[in-house]
Amino acid sequence: MKITLLDNKQWDINELKEKAYDDEFYYGYLGKYALSSTSIKHLLSSPKTYYNILQYGSQQSQALRDGWLFHTCVLEPHVFEEQIFVNVQSKNTKKYKDAEKEHGRVFTMKEKNDAERLADALLRNEMVLSKINNAKFEVAEIGNIMDFPFRAKADILKDNYMYDLKSTSTIQGWKYSADKYGYDVQCYLYCRLFNIEPGNMGFIVIDKGSLDIGFANANEEFYKRGEMKVTKALQTYREWFMDDVDLDQYYINIEL
Repeated sequence: MKITLLDNKQWDINELKEKAYDDEFYYGYLGKYALSSTSIKHLLSSPKTYYNILQYGSQQSQALRDGWLFHTCVLEPHVFEEQIFVNVQSKNTKKYKDAEKEHGRVFTMKEKNDAERLADALLRNEMVLSKINNAKFEVAEIGNIMDFPFRAKADILKDNYMYDLKSTSTIQGWKYSADKYGYDVQCYLYCRLFNIEPGNMGFIVIDKGSLDIGFANANEEFYKRGEMKVTKALQTYREWFMDDVDLDQYYINIEL
């Protein structure tokens, strides 16, 4: 089975899925020429946001660094152990900057300890263990949705269920974070790509402060909300990236 990416190159889907396990290929080439839940979030913000990140990249926030390290600590401990950790109080120190020059991506010991603290609490919970035991982790998938190529990596796949790990500053407010950060978009796209029913997708959430653990099960309403957002974002893509349109002429009407 073939798929055409945004650069109009045609690929065998199985070959592309295999290559997607290489992070450099997944976040590099596929990051440009296949859409994702993150792409949809940027398009919903502004076509210029999507374009600028595509052209110039984006500086990784502390939240993204922490989230990636937490995920690897739980799901890919071998990757976690391969990271370079520097015992400094600040990333502005000469020792840290020298390590960065030598190794590229490095982390502080505080970041390491924070990730291990969350992972330890998570892996002591019987509900969590029941979801991840004998499961597959970081499973890549590629496919067409609404005639556009999309990419995704599922945190946890087990039988006919899919689970995603999330950390939050307040578990009581996670429902609102799910809307703010587009987890409904992720639900729609992942269910489509992995052929999972909305009710079979769940979010395992841990509070970074209290270490409370929550489980949020997706439903049809959540899925449909994501579908509406994806539809809107793809309309923006069609308007600004499929024709010879001058993006400099984009503007927003502001009501006073």
